[in-house]
Amino acid sequence: MIRLIYNLLFPVVFVVMLPYYLWRMLRRGGYGKGFLQRLGWYDADVKARLSKGPWFWVHAVSVGEMYVGLRFIEGWRAAHPGAAFVVTTNTSTAHRLAEKSMNPADVLLYFPVDFPIVVRSVLNRIKPARLIMTEGELWPNLLHMARARGIPMAIINGRVSDRSFSRYRRLRGVFGPVLRTFNVICAQGRQDADRYAAIGADPARVIVTGSAKYDVALQTPGDPAKGREILAQAGIPATALVLLGGSTWAGEEGILLDAYQWLKAAHPELVLVLVPRHAERRDEVMAAIRARGLSVVQRSAMRDKPTPPVAPDVLLADTTGELRHIYTVGDVVFVGKSLTQHGGQNVIEPAACGRAVVVGPNMENFPDVMQDFRAAGAIVQVPDAAQFAVEIERLLGDAAYRRAYGDKARALVDARRGGIQRMVEAIGT
Repeated sequence: MIRLIYNLLFPVVFVVMLPYYLWRMLRRGGYGKGFLQRLGWYDADVKARLSKGPWFWVHAVSVGEMYVGLRFIEGWRAAHPGAAFVVTTNTSTAHRLAEKSMNPADVLLYFPVDFPIVVRSVLNRIKPARLIMTEGELWPNLLHMARARGIPMAIINGRVSDRSFSRYRRLRGVFGPVLRTFNVICAQGRQDADRYAAIGADPARVIVTGSAKYDVALQTPGDPAKGREILAQAGIPATALVLLGGSTWAGEEGILLDAYQWLKAAHPELVLVLVPRHAERRDEVMAAIRARGLSVVQRSAMRDKPTPPVAPDVLLADTTGELRHIYTVGDVVFVGKSLTQHGGQNVIEPAACGRAVVVGPNMENFPDVMQDFRAAGAIVQVPDAAQFAVEIERLLGDAAYRRAYGDKARALVDARRGGIQRMVEAIGT
């Protein structure tokens, strides 16, 4: 009955949300290619490749999950040579990442809409031997139909954010049975494991394996030479002191810009690098920079242009895939979606580079990771924008102080590696 209600409501919600998704496709670009795969329609080449199964189906929603999924595939293949994978994603950016990184023998697709007729068609086409959901998206029709076919299923790097927990707990009657379809749930931390059980998962099937993102950060480190090259092309000398805002969201760029203007008097060599989480916000961020009368170089507009003779105040890095390299050259790194938004972004990447990392109060998406970092004294967490500028000043003014934070952060990442291997072992038993 509950799944019937879901199937009656889902098309209504889908139609209501369709204009938003169409707008996002136009705004971000890249969504048109392969769009029909979301409806389970594949071209002849894809059909021919899918006929050569059996396949191990790994789903990764977006870029962060895709890094985890690809690392898991490597780990699984090392333990089970000859395994073949179908990888699905929801976003065009994750699709591009997987295209560049996947084994050519594997198949990359867009994730299907959770309509019964679409899911049935996709399952008939892929015939998965296993189904792995990265970080825990729950799609009732897919999971119900896969379970009915006897397909073993697992969640890897599972986490339940505050927002998701509140929603899932209210709808425990819907999501409890869905969670009980999984053979194994590999949770990032004890809080996540407890939340899965509270929502309705079988506690005996929930295993704490740690966060895979520690392994991902060490497996795909940023290249310091590439980071220095990016700065040099913008006219920023190697002697510059770099304040970096990584994966910033609306409102956070303004806080960084105001802090920069205040700090510049005491640190004339200071340069601000902004890397918005969504590159399509570039015009909004550029307007904020220019409104403050600051000089700026825009990374996406640098092609075929001469290197500026004087370092700009701000480098706007509005390109995809370069943040991990830029992290290596930031003297102080602020990680976004933590001051003006809720949830937080991944702090492990800059920590793996040995950077001094600063976040705001809102890191709800990474409770166990933040507990690790706080316990190790490896991160600076500020309560608000006013304290943010004060802590940045302290870090910029004391090289030994910020180096100590960077060293602790790198040591923590090294100590927490191994999550991927624990997930492979948990699922392979």
